[in-house]
Amino acid sequence: MHGDDSPVYLRLRGMISAMILDGDYAEGDQLPSVRSFAAEHGANPLTVAKAYQSLQERGFVSVKRGVGMFVADGALEQLRQDERELFLTHLWPKVQRHIARLGLTPADLVERAEA
Repeated sequence: MHGDDSPVYLRLRGMISAMILDGDYAEGDQLPSVRSFAAEHGANPLTVAKAYQSLQERGFVSVKRGVGMFVADGALEQLRQDERELFLTHLWPKVQRHIARLGLTPADLVERAEA
């Protein structure tokens, strides 16, 4: 996922990716139209179109001319792999440092996870 300082289209792309990962959109499902998604999320349609285009370029969505955009086969697993890599290489080191700074133990974390 991208932080608030990233371009809006990347944040929208991240939002759509998260919706696929969360199961809101399954492989083969049609995504909302650009206008519909823009209206629902208060975004500029051109920015939504750029986010959709970016997802298409990465192979996560496909276009059926005259019909719309659909979640591509294999998108879920590829998104999951991409997000895991992002988490492990960029986010986890920061989380690890923060955990160490606070003096938390693995037991502390497991206890919280089970609560």
